[in-house]
Amino acid sequence: MLTKPIALPQQFVVIVPAAGAGKRMLANCPKQYLTIDNKTILEHTVERLLSHPLVNKVIIALSDNDEYFPRTSLVNNKNIQTVIGGKERVDSVLAGLKVIDTQRYAWVLVHDAARPCVSHDDISNLMKACIEKQTGGLLASPVRDTMKRSFSGDLAKQQVLKTVVRENLWHALTPQMFKVKALKEAIINGLSQDAEITDESSAIEFANLPSLLVWASSENIKITHPDDLALAAFFLAKQKQQKQKSQENA
Repeated sequence: MLTKPIALPQQFVVIVPAAGAGKRMLANCPKQYLTIDNKTILEHTVERLLSHPLVNKVIIALSDNDEYFPRTSLVNNKNIQTVIGGKERVDSVLAGLKVIDTQRYAWVLVHDAARPCVSHDDISNLMKACIEKQTGGLLASPVRDTMKRSFSGDLAKQQVLKTVVRENLWHALTPQMFKVKALKEAIINGLSQDAEITDESSAIEFANLPSLLVWASSENIKITHPDDLALAAFFLAKQKQQKQKSQENA
C-alpha cells in the first residue's frame, strides 16, 4: 500500500537561545563565541540552520550586554532577528516566541546555540514526524551507558547512590519542535506555577501534552565542557568532507 507523501510547510522559524554564559567551559567569553576553524560556534550553528531548505528565519536571544554578536558575520543577515533573552533558557525562548508572526509560522523549532553539528537529515526527520502526527517532538538518542545516581554533595566526594535502569531512557537533544501557540501557552503556564522548565518538552510535559521522540545522530553533541570543542571540530570537518564528496559525485 502506497503511503501519501507528507506535505510540509514551506517555511519554518527557529529560536536559538544564546544569552547564557556557559561557565562550565571555563573560557574568557561565552561558549557560543568560542571559535572552531576561525568561526564562532554560534555562526556555525545558525548557518547550519539557515542552510536547511525549509528554514528561512532564525531568532537569536542575546544577553542585553552582549558585546560579541556585533562582531560576527550574522549581524546583517536579513533572515536573522535578535531579541533580548533572560536569565534562564526558558526566558530567552519565551522572548523569541513573543515576536513570532503566527500568521506566517504555525510551528517553531528551538535549537541550542552550542549544537553546531546537527544534520539537515535529522532536522528534516523531526519536521516530518511532527507534521505527520500533528504533535510536537524533539530529537533524542537512547541512553547506551549504564546510568548511576549519586549522593548530593562535593563533586569530588560523590559516590554511587543507585543504578538507574536505562530502559526507555533517552537523551533529550535539540531541535525541539512544537506549535507556536501551544509552546508559548505551556511556558507561560509553567512559569506561573514555578515548574522546573529545563527545555521546551518539559514545559509541554507539564501541560500534559505529548512529545514525540525522534532518533538523532550521535554527532549532534552539545558543547558544554572544554573537551567537547575538539570533538565538535572533528565532526564539523568530517561533515564538510562528506558534503564535498557528495557534491563531487552528484
